[in-house]
Amino acid sequence: MSQPVNEAALWERLSQSRRAPLEPHWLGEVYSPSLSVDLRRALCEKLGMLGDQGWPQIQSLIDQHGALPDLVMAAGLCHQTDARDWLLDQLTSSSQLDDINLCILQSLSCWGADVPETVVKESLRHPGQQHRLAGLQLLSFRAHNLSDEELLSYCSELLDDFRDPVVIAAIRVLQRRDGTSISERLAQLCIDGSDGVAAAAFRALGCIATPSSQRCLLELSETLSDDSRRHLAQQQLEQQFRS
Repeated sequence: MSQPVNEAALWERLSQSRRAPLEPHWLGEVYSPSLSVDLRRALCEKLGMLGDQGWPQIQSLIDQHGALPDLVMAAGLCHQTDARDWLLDQLTSSSQLDDINLCILQSLSCWGADVPETVVKESLRHPGQQHRLAGLQLLSFRAHNLSDEELLSYCSELLDDFRDPVVIAAIRVLQRRDGTSISERLAQLCIDGSDGVAAAAFRALGCIATPSSQRCLLELSETLSDDSRRHLAQQQLEQQFRS
């Protein structure tokens, strides 16, 4: 039987998984690096979702084929402590390629609070956009253990990043806090950030909704020279007082 027919049969079996649950052993048996990327990913997602039953099969496949991206993703999805420890061990291996390290960081996101601080800091300092976004995802899970000043320190370099997606992701981490220093830093982004960054910072100040954030919005609504940004400040103020 040719590979396209085999893949079609596998897709058909996956589509029936709600009516006929998939066995971890079967998923491990049919997985192969020679399958199409989408099919490998679908098989690994099913394995990962099986949790403690899926992890032994994932581990066996890793032993056979190495730390392939879809197997790394499955290790993250299964939410097993042993899988987390394996991911961390892989991350500290100097032989890992950069794209695999990124995949590992993304797979560790649900364990952000347990990931060593050095790993979080290194990912936030990495020049790559996706590494920084993965680091912010990790940071969001440990932010509740940090003071406002510590959180701002973690995000400092990212708030000056030239790429809007990185800055906006950092803003979303900060907007969960209501400290004065955070509101003031967001207000500065309303002034000197790009249009996209400024819009996100205005929304963040609106979400914080404390006397200090309202004071920042009021000052911005009165002092900004840019008409559209001044309007955004007024808009956020009006929404708060209407609610």
